[in-house]
Amino acid sequence: MTLQYEKKIQVDHLTKVFLKNRERVMALEDINFSIRDGEFVCILGPSGCGKTTLLRILAGLEKPSSGDYNIEVNGSERPLQSMVFQEQGVIPWMTVEENVALGLRMRHAPKKLIKERTNLYLEKVGLTKYKNLFPKELSGGMKQRVSIARAFANDPEILLMDEPFAALDEQNKFILQEELLSIWEETKKTVIFITHSIDEAILLSDRIFLMTSQPGTIKEEVKIDLPRPRQMTQVRSDPNTADVFLKIWNHLQDEVQESRNQS
Repeated sequence: MTLQYEKKIQVDHLTKVFLKNRERVMALEDINFSIRDGEFVCILGPSGCGKTTLLRILAGLEKPSSGDYNIEVNGSERPLQSMVFQEQGVIPWMTVEENVALGLRMRHAPKKLIKERTNLYLEKVGLTKYKNLFPKELSGGMKQRVSIARAFANDPEILLMDEPFAALDEQNKFILQEELLSIWEETKKTVIFITHSIDEAILLSDRIFLMTSQPGTIKEEVKIDLPRPRQMTQVRSDPNTADVFLKIWNHLQDEVQESRNQS
């Protein structure tokens, strides 16, 4: 039985400072938030505000300069997190099937489990008939499907996604957004998703964190009350989302202008 936590992720006064040309550059300043178990949260902010740095800290790829964060673990042997990057993070010399199974193999999972979970998520992202192909034989959208399937197959505690659909055309983006939501509805993974798209954030998330320009901090959170399951046509046609879109748009415009004033 999987334990459920009121607070799956807790971040307290997190700050990150980099040294650049012998000068201190503050990327993140006093970040505070909590995310519930199974919640889908999007992070929006101007370029350079530290969104990716925040995600890398939660992934254990960077250390905070001060402050702390905690991810509640359910006590099983599941990995703490999986991360999906904007670039297709597939291994070129591995087949689609081998790529999806990679995380499970690295954990030395039983062969039967590896086969079952790999086949399950290949089917969910529509790649079963392509499982013996290599990445060079795939489109960009199909490579991102491989990355998503691998992340879910690995069954992490949380899923961290850094603009995974940014480089895709609109049609592939919509398809993958709906596939992601479908899998998330079934698994109820805790997801933190970085995006520059307001439509995408409204479609996917339970809450949206709005970040300021550098040094990045969370200025506001916006709760999305649209019923699930959702589709992009619903998001764009629902009059209740117009005010939400405008609020976020104005925030981004203000922050971009503030960033220009500081440069």
